[in-house]
Amino acid sequence: MKMHLTLPLVAILRGITPDEVDDHIPVLIEAGFEAIEIPLNSPSWQTSIAHAAQRYGGQALIGAGTVVNVADVDQLAAAGCQFIVTPATQPAVIRRALHHAMPALPGCATPTEAFNAIEAGARQIKLFPAGQFGPGYVRALKSVLPEDIALYAVGGVTPETLGAYLLAGCSGAGLGNDLYRAGQTPARTAAQAQAFAAAYRSHANQNA
Repeated sequence: MKMHLTLPLVAILRGITPDEVDDHIPVLIEAGFEAIEIPLNSPSWQTSIAHAAQRYGGQALIGAGTVVNVADVDQLAAAGCQFIVTPATQPAVIRRALHHAMPALPGCATPTEAFNAIEAGARQIKLFPAGQFGPGYVRALKSVLPEDIALYAVGGVTPETLGAYLLAGCSGAGLGNDLYRAGQTPARTAAQAQAFAAAYRSHANQNA
């Protein structure tokens, strides 16, 4: 099951609290973001994800990150979560997400992990931490992956480096600290979201 995004950038709101959700998600949607992830190591994530899914699920895909066990997948499905992201390749978690019709974006660092995720049913995978590997590693990994598997760069991607990862073969990226840090203002989130969206569109226009 694949996520089909016009703007293939996943906003990672690690550390967001329930009372901040309505301040930050609308500015991300306004900037064109279609996939928003709230990691499970955020405060009261159950409340944040359920509220975000109910209020914004019709405007963007609301997902959960740092998902590491099957029980959480079941709870997320009941809360209206629309996709899951994992930090590692855990086939049981991937299969459970797909059982609930939630696309899975599992983390991998090696070809072995990538193919284990694909065998479990993932149609998109994330290279994490991408900043430690770089675009050269992306090119090498893409050379052995099936062509229909989307690779997302996650970890250390900035508006300035996004284009290099896309040029190397990534379909998109997950954006963490360079987009959102816990406690920052909505204005900062809006500015960074617009910078990332502009960087993606600039790359797309240059390589059309």
